[in-house]
Amino acid sequence: MNKNKKTQIIIIGGGPAGYSAAFRCSDLGMQTTIIEKYDNLGGVCLNVGCIPSKALLHITNILKEQKILMKYGILNHVCEVNISKLLLWKNNIITKLTNGLKFLAKKRNVNIINGMAHFINENSVEVINNNTTTIINFDNAIIATGSKPNTMTSMYKNDPRIWNSTDALMLKTIPKKMLIIGAGIIGLEMATIYCSLGAAIDIVDTSDVLLSEVDTDIINIYKSIIHKEFNIMLHTKVISIDITQDQLHVHLTSDNNKSVYAKYYDVILIAIGRTPNSQYINKNFGKLDINAQNFINVDNQMRTNIPNIYAIGDVISTPLLAHKGIHEGHLAAEVIAGKKHYFIPKVIPSIAYTNPEIGWVGLTEKQAQHDNIKYRTSSFPWQALGRALATNSEHGTTKLIIEKESNRVIGGAVIGHNAGELLGEISLAIEMGCDIEDIALTMHAHPTLYESIGLTAEILTETITDILNK
Repeated sequence: MNKNKKTQIIIIGGGPAGYSAAFRCSDLGMQTTIIEKYDNLGGVCLNVGCIPSKALLHITNILKEQKILMKYGILNHVCEVNISKLLLWKNNIITKLTNGLKFLAKKRNVNIINGMAHFINENSVEVINNNTTTIINFDNAIIATGSKPNTMTSMYKNDPRIWNSTDALMLKTIPKKMLIIGAGIIGLEMATIYCSLGAAIDIVDTSDVLLSEVDTDIINIYKSIIHKEFNIMLHTKVISIDITQDQLHVHLTSDNNKSVYAKYYDVILIAIGRTPNSQYINKNFGKLDINAQNFINVDNQMRTNIPNIYAIGDVISTPLLAHKGIHEGHLAAEVIAGKKHYFIPKVIPSIAYTNPEIGWVGLTEKQAQHDNIKYRTSSFPWQALGRALATNSEHGTTKLIIEKESNRVIGGAVIGHNAGELLGEISLAIEMGCDIEDIALTMHAHPTLYESIGLTAEILTETITDILNK
């Protein structure tokens, strides 16, 4: 069956970038349609990414707290986890949020059509859903098709014991021994979850450094805390995977194939990054400008090489972060509405929701050195922070980076409990061009974790009294 429809704005993809763009378009008075291949809005982030992983991390962090309290003799035993109830709780959170998006779309009169879309020409897409084909004509389009996990299909057949991140969030089984290929944020978060649930974890990565975008001093703190929990093998490559009925035999090398050794696992999680979903939408059309990494090229107004087609979110560039896509979605909608807005952010915060959590924003020392920026840094140890000690978080640190001549805040990082929640003040300081004295003279509540930002600033202004000022 073929159908034809007309809309002012079509948004292809209903993840955070897509639905944010759609809702903003509607608020600006434009007739808007979302094309989404799955039944629910929310994309990877809400359904099989950010939200479910944070729900599981919340529970596993509680389990870790219980073990600490047992060590102190405060608790007599650790509660056992009911996996089926945990999954039900996680899924209920997802349902609440997806139902909320449905409500918002309905109230805004945003039309939702399920199916896979690809361009026919500059003003039409074809949407296929089972045996139904719909042709939708539009004035402007926004591509928000997101990304998908990278695979290693050349090494294995389709075996249920070899997972991607979506599989891992289903908690199909808690393996005795688990290999995670890829020591990025996804790999480290999954290691945090499964380690707390009882799995013995190895993580391998071909890189020589862990989370290369984070400064070494912060990473060293992380490694010192987690080294007893799971094993991270850097500069290590998977040569092959032999699949047997009982186990997965993995052949590895850590010296450029000079020697190869084998280890055995019950489950392998492949977490080697993601790739943009840019190919299907461009098939038979071929006019979109797509780079060698399969990202769609856009200008600073999110416009592609075709003037009435825009692109946002994971499909256009790294970092692949929902909040970046949401910001881009709002901007694209406003540009279509005639506003002269541009995407020139000073900061895009990043967070690894590990235990301890790691958050960073603005320039790192590595970037400042690369850009020949003269800078100063200070770090406040959470061992001297009352709230941190009261919440078993004394191993954390707050770090600020300032430009040497102007004293402006240009970067910061936090490692410790709820580190991501502390990035707001640092982000705003960078965006607003604050100097370090602005933060040092701002009264911070005590006892809190966020007062560590003020104390870190006081180190740089040489007014600190909570520790000895060197």
